[in-house]
Amino acid sequence: MKQTRIKMCGMTRAEDVKSACELGADLIGMVFYPPSPRSVTIEHVQSLVSAVTPGVSVVTLFVNADAGYVREVVSEARADLIQFHGDESHDYCQQFGTRYLKAIRVKDEQQLTSACAQHQEADGLLLDAYVKGQPGGTGQAFDWGLIPVSIAPKLFLAGGLAPDNVYEAVSSIKPYAVDVSGGIEVSKGVKSPERMDAFIREVRRADGWVRENSS
Repeated sequence: MKQTRIKMCGMTRAEDVKSACELGADLIGMVFYPPSPRSVTIEHVQSLVSAVTPGVSVVTLFVNADAGYVREVVSEARADLIQFHGDESHDYCQQFGTRYLKAIRVKDEQQLTSACAQHQEADGLLLDAYVKGQPGGTGQAFDWGLIPVSIAPKLFLAGGLAPDNVYEAVSSIKPYAVDVSGGIEVSKGVKSPERMDAFIREVRRADGWVRENSS
């Protein structure tokens, strides 16, 4: 069994990026959406990217952004993956020639099934809670029972994950990856090394349980 991949998102400080990488994060996410309190600018991205260690993937997050801006940021950040967290269409996401995650805010089973089908060519499907008027990063959870079993190989599970509940998430859902932002913070955009460490330890503990109990 492969280890669950860990994506730590909403990075705004190079020291937090460095800590996350040293502790064992697999992907580092940076938000390029000005309304978000975790948003960073293209001028700021180099200081963050320079703190990413080899083997850790850089993910740039956008919400209904201009395509030219996406290309500029992806080039500057040397992004490995793009995360689209708005209402982007399949064709829009495909145009950049870069691996991408499509975030889906889960309302109900019918909406989720339809969105998964629309974006089946995405490299990952990131499921987050639906909160009206907010594209993500709310810290709210959703009903994991709605998740189609078929998407498990590309499932990035998000929505209210933290050190105190990620063990349950990984052991019960067995996603490809987990995504965390607010659950490892002391304030918006400021990460806690202690909470990052605790989160990673709980994911790895769950991975161990899954290995021991898989048939």
